Amino acid sequence: MREQFDAQLEKLNTELITMGALCEEAISSAIKALFDEDDALLESVFTADSGIDQKERDIEALCMRLLLQQQPVASDLRVISSALKMISDMERIGDQASDIAEITRYVKYSDVKSKVHIKEMATAAIKMVTDSIDSFVKKDITLVKAVMAYDDVVDGLFDKVKTELIALLAEDHASGESFADLLMIAKYLERIGDHAVNIAEWVEYSITGQHKSRS
Repeated sequence: MREQFDAQLEKLNTELITMGALCEEAISSAIKALFDEDDALLESVFTADSGIDQKERDIEALCMRLLLQQQPVASDLRVISSALKMISDMERIGDQASDIAEITRYVKYSDVKSKVHIKEMATAAIKMVTDSIDSFVKKDITLVKAVMAYDDVVDGLFDKVKTELIALLAEDHASGESFADLLMIAKYLERIGDHAVNIAEWVEYSITGQHKSRS
């Protein structure tokens, strides 16, 4: 019975990795579409988001089976409950990548995007998402702490983008709408970083039994 349970836990890890990869794909495709002006990439973001929603349902069902059909010990319960919390944040990451893609429809032809640190901010946010999922699979508390600390990098880039856009607005009032759209994209990336921190906090709980929210 325990071997079957462990096999199901391993499947849970695999499903979370797949869901995390879809989150990374959605974010990177949305930002690539912004700079490459590629409508096909925008559609791939919405496809990835649908896949993320399906994975959330699949993982919820798997967790329910583990809880109802097996006899998990306390440490198992922490892992399963943490996974249920994590997929909620991952689903929101997918939604925010879709929101970025929607905005990209309107700003992809603006040259303003090349003058601010949006691409660097997206790279940092994707790193946080990747590392937060890896920390769960590897049960790596050091990586958990690194994700939490790296949020300062994303926040710093958000502040930089804001400063850059304010300076550009002073020079070019006619592009104000594009500036506002880019600021909203940066805000969504900041929120993605926050969701990665939430995931890391639940990983910490799954390992230590303590949940200390930094938000």
